[in-house]
Amino acid sequence: MRVKLLLSLVFVMFLVGCRNPEYEIRVFNWGNFMDETIFEEFRAETGIRVIYTTYASNEEMYTRVTAGGSHFDLLFPSDYMIERMIREDLLYPINFDNIPNHRYIDERFLNLAYDPENRFSVPYMWGTVGILYNTTMTQDVVVDSWNILWDERFAGQIFMYDSMRDTFAVALKRLGYSLNTTNPDELARARDSLIEQRPLVRAFVGDEVKHAMIGREGALAVVYSGCAMFSIGLNPELNYVVPREGSNVWFDAMVIPRGARNQAGAEAFINFLNRPDIAKRNTLYTGFTTANSEGFRLLPQDVQDNPIMWPSDEVYYRSEVFVHLGDFTANFERAWTEVLAAR
Repeated sequence: MRVKLLLSLVFVMFLVGCRNPEYEIRVFNWGNFMDETIFEEFRAETGIRVIYTTYASNEEMYTRVTAGGSHFDLLFPSDYMIERMIREDLLYPINFDNIPNHRYIDERFLNLAYDPENRFSVPYMWGTVGILYNTTMTQDVVVDSWNILWDERFAGQIFMYDSMRDTFAVALKRLGYSLNTTNPDELARARDSLIEQRPLVRAFVGDEVKHAMIGREGALAVVYSGCAMFSIGLNPELNYVVPREGSNVWFDAMVIPRGARNQAGAEAFINFLNRPDIAKRNTLYTGFTTANSEGFRLLPQDVQDNPIMWPSDEVYYRSEVFVHLGDFTANFERAWTEVLAAR
């Protein structure tokens, strides 16, 4: 009797499980890069629960993923890191039959060098890197060049990014070099200039730079454009510029790592994120610019017209996109260690 009862209970639990399946996907994303209120809406529509974790840099994400044991289903790396992960066979090709909302992606962001056949990635957000500055604390100077970050008048008031490629990009562009250089002499000059700058730098930071600049803890900061939008919205003393020497135009996209346990669930979430109303919500929440053309058209007109959100062609074409540097990356890593060790 007990055996029959136990079997009956197991059968009932099986049926209930079939009627109300509990799925999940593990998402690994940049901090403050998504409106997390959408997760419950996605779960209500699909039955899939989002387990969400964040990282502060592409390198942190790469180390965590390649170390194994995490089993993430969806990542949001940048252009050069996507290229690296494709070369190292770390990504699954995406089944676009499961992503009909892919049709809303702006054609400007397709067939880019990091994934020329659009097999492994779906664009998410894009933007620029520039200088966020306090207009009242810099009123005696024109902020239009990377050189100001080496100006001794602002010693202790400068924030740099705790990011190897972003920080070296600043130094390389200031010196007139490509941010994708593989010339050892150019890299050495950029390293030396960053070491020279070290006494002026208040701190190497991540997302916390937004609140530091809002709170007037510094006069100048290297930031991503979305961080600038967020900060300016809370402190009208702030402004943002892409320096005249040029900068980085970056693209972050959605990819599915090998080892993902729920590829179909990840593709369902990619499709959900590409729904225009969801793309709009994430753009308004993050301050970054969606790659979803229909979602962008849903934004308020003043947001669409903001040059931080949608930089001019002149800004776009004098900037560069990061590429993976292959074995030369080790040279950057050594140089970055030397910069951080300098006093």
